[in-house]
Amino acid sequence: MSLTWNKTYDVVVLGFGAAGATAARFAADTGAKVLLVDSAPEGHEGGNTRYCGQIIGFATDKAKMKQYYHQLQKPLDLDESMIDTYVDGFINMKQYIEKYFDVEPISVKSVMNSWGSMLKSMIPEYPEYKGAESYDTFVLTKGFFNGSLWKQLRKEVLKRKNITVWYQSPAKHLITQDSKIAGVQIDHNHVITNIKANNGVVLATGGFENNQKMIQDYLGRDWLVPQGSIYNKGDGISMAEEVGADMWHMHNFESLGLTYRMPVGQRGPILFAWTAMANGSALVIGDDGTRYFNETESHRHGHNYFHGTWMIPQPTTKPYLIFDKAQYQKLEGLKLGDQFEQMLISADSIEALAIKIDANPKVLTQTIQDFNEQIKLGKDYQFNRDINTMKPLEGEKYYALPLKQSMLNTQGGPRRNANAQVLDPSGEPINHLYSAGELGGISANEYQGGNNIAECLIFGKIAGENAAMPKDGNPVYDKAEVLTSASVKEGSAEDEYKVGKNQYIGRSDLGMGDELVVRVTYENHKISNVEVLKDSESSDYGKKALEQIPTRIVQANDTKVDAVTGASMTSRAIEDAVQNALKKVKK
Repeated sequence: MSLTWNKTYDVVVLGFGAAGATAARFAADTGAKVLLVDSAPEGHEGGNTRYCGQIIGFATDKAKMKQYYHQLQKPLDLDESMIDTYVDGFINMKQYIEKYFDVEPISVKSVMNSWGSMLKSMIPEYPEYKGAESYDTFVLTKGFFNGSLWKQLRKEVLKRKNITVWYQSPAKHLITQDSKIAGVQIDHNHVITNIKANNGVVLATGGFENNQKMIQDYLGRDWLVPQGSIYNKGDGISMAEEVGADMWHMHNFESLGLTYRMPVGQRGPILFAWTAMANGSALVIGDDGTRYFNETESHRHGHNYFHGTWMIPQPTTKPYLIFDKAQYQKLEGLKLGDQFEQMLISADSIEALAIKIDANPKVLTQTIQDFNEQIKLGKDYQFNRDINTMKPLEGEKYYALPLKQSMLNTQGGPRRNANAQVLDPSGEPINHLYSAGELGGISANEYQGGNNIAECLIFGKIAGENAAMPKDGNPVYDKAEVLTSASVKEGSAEDEYKVGKNQYIGRSDLGMGDELVVRVTYENHKISNVEVLKDSESSDYGKKALEQIPTRIVQANDTKVDAVTGASMTSRAIEDAVQNALKKVKK
């Protein structure tokens, strides 16, 4: 039976995160006609890049960086040509950023002390390994977790006229013809559409953080709380398996430690205050009511010290932070957000608390007695926790905070080579199929911050250019025909949105998503109303800021108000937009 193609492109890129955006951009710059699709709605694309710290790994010495990388991956063996390609990318990252983003990158090492960086323990993350001193990271603008890299990547895609972007359009199947990947079946606007790819398909769909079945099958966990995109569901793995791709690194994932035990399908906050939360009369218990790791140890992307190596703690289904009233009073000052109070469980005794959290009262009581006794002895004989961080749990009230292991991203997926070609089990490339990013990522054991984003930029470029290379007699592209569209919209904001008396439109690009627009009513030297007219912020934490920050600004008659916990970027974008509007008030 013949197949009907609904549309034809030179390259189809699946996934609009850092890897997909990079692949699409560089494929387009050859002159190729590119289709870029993502399963997320417009304004929510970006994968994990949208939410990450925006740091990009680089290195100053190839031999030392290669030595460092080998130690991170022990005891696993990887193809040396892949490692060389990856490490070369680190060495050339400064030139890459300057050339392709027209930005002078900022070395995090050079500014850590003056910025008061939270990343001091990450650059490098494994300082005891040989060659680690060569490693550093870049940011494009001052600060972290500010979406700066993601916004730049997105801008480069949207200004190229030969890139078509489809949102909310999940890819369903790769289509094979004549022993090559000929195209993709995509659910576009709820219509199954067959898209022909003349020269290549790039898989850049990210991992399986939101696929419970895959988490159980590959990681041996019941589920994990995502802290990045909620749209990464392992689609690229399923499609690659259908066409016979070899799989690697299926066991590997990164984390930022424990977070609140959110319902399945919801993102969890990054608990930046974790060390302070656990420091004092507090401990963490696993399913049996006993401790299972050093609670105040500075983890390395979720990895804790384990008999000479660093590993994410073994699975525990229902961990809790257990603490007393003195610790609760301390935690109140940390501004942990509404969720902290809503989730908290309390009781007047350890035994009563154990019953409420379905733990064995005798075991939990013994755990706390052991904890308190070790403080008296001056040493934590179980996990070597610093005794200065331990205070006895005692008093008339006890608390339990439901926790869960967090999930940043997975690395499992189709095996690729140095040309970003997807390989079959015999090590041969699957014709016309490429991959980049966390889907089948190269980081396979102990993870160093900044490596994932660097990989997206390095292999995204390779995948895009190789996928665009003319094949099977297709014409060579004319780069002169590549056109770009204006990145700034014409017309003023007031032309696009209605304003009444004493009303002013303000815009900001500081949010997590695209442009945020507000309408501010200002009269008699007072902000009387703030309306959000346009946004593409995240629907969980961002939504809280959209609901709360305008009210706070009106009540304070000031744009400087407390940010919503977990939505600082959205909060600041609203403030910035209101400030932009107030600049138009006639004095």
